[in-house]
Amino acid sequence: MYGGPGDFGPGGFGAGGPFFKMRFGGPGGPGGPGRHGRGRRRGNVRAAILLLLEEGPRNGYQVMQEIEQRSEGAWRPSPGSVYPAFQLLADEGLIHGEARDGGNVFELTDAGRTYLDENREHFGNPWQQAAEGMPEGVRELMHGVMQAGMAARQIIHHGTDAQRAEAAKVLADTRRALYRILAEDD
Repeated sequence: MYGGPGDFGPGGFGAGGPFFKMRFGGPGGPGGPGRHGRGRRRGNVRAAILLLLEEGPRNGYQVMQEIEQRSEGAWRPSPGSVYPAFQLLADEGLIHGEARDGGNVFELTDAGRTYLDENREHFGNPWQQAAEGMPEGVRELMHGVMQAGMAARQIIHHGTDAQRAEAAKVLADTRRALYRILAEDD
């Protein structure tokens, strides 16, 4: 049923995951002015990439993770928005990609630094802007989901078979409890 990278893959239970889509913008979820597609605000991927690359070289996955972390789970751009933005920025000569460690790592060019300096005020803080207008308590809930996802990943990678089986039971119970909460929603 689910299985895209924003669901249970890299990044765990991010804002693109099934819980967020269902409750805050999927079928039956709220939309409203300033919202797009899945019912949540889209951030300025271009600005975010340039600002992050100013801090140092990054690959696409690192950019997506950093945006999600800085927005406290409010925004996790998809590979379908990040990689085309990388390509456009490279075509404009603002960034340069280089194959490293089995992937592409991107960094700002001199023209990119100049462009960023000239447009910094316009870019603002894209991760904060993406979180604006979130309902009360959503940020804290998303932070809790992210923390649970990180703990589950630790068990996946470092736990014993028995610990992974117990964690799977806890997650199944938690999922059912969350759906019970929704079922009680008026």
